[in-house]
Amino acid sequence: MPRPANPLVRENLLDAGLTLFHARGFNAVGVKEVTDTAGVPKGSFYSYYSSKNAFAAAVLDRYWAGIVRDHGSVLTDESIPPALRLAGFFGALTRDHAERGFALGCLLGNLALELSDDNGEARLRLASIMDRWSELIASCLAQAAGDVVETPETTELASLIIESWEGAVMRGRIDHSRVPYDRFLTVSLPRLLGKVGVSV
Repeated sequence: MPRPANPLVRENLLDAGLTLFHARGFNAVGVKEVTDTAGVPKGSFYSYYSSKNAFAAAVLDRYWAGIVRDHGSVLTDESIPPALRLAGFFGALTRDHAERGFALGCLLGNLALELSDDNGEARLRLASIMDRWSELIASCLAQAAGDVVETPETTELASLIIESWEGAVMRGRIDHSRVPYDRFLTVSLPRLLGKVGVSV
């Protein structure tokens, strides 16, 4: 009879994967490095994940869950005007990146540049997370526009906002600078929100 999964081992593997993938990328990190960092035997890895791609999908879920846990409530707080919610959400993400010296970027954006069709499960999970992120933003935008539900316009605008953010993060990572983040917050985001007649 196989031994039951140990939640602590799973947590240690996910923590190690999140740290390593964020710092060095997906392709540069091997399973053995993950297990060494987690302090578990390499063979244990395959008791929890069928492949490195399945593991990367779980790491992406962990990263996104952390964002939602720490900052998602800002986007759904109806006591705050929608535009200010968006500014607050991205401002909070900027502070997170500042704590790492703007050197690591966003794990979602980083892996988006690495994952291909060959990465199957991980790439599909990333696409799903990006869709969920867009839905959160679109819901907030719909309220800003006075709509009850998202419209094609707010859905498209949500994608534009996320893409603009990820571009700022990428430039900030290259320069190790907050300047692109501030440009997003003070120039790009207000101009994009202006498309639905909202000012920050």
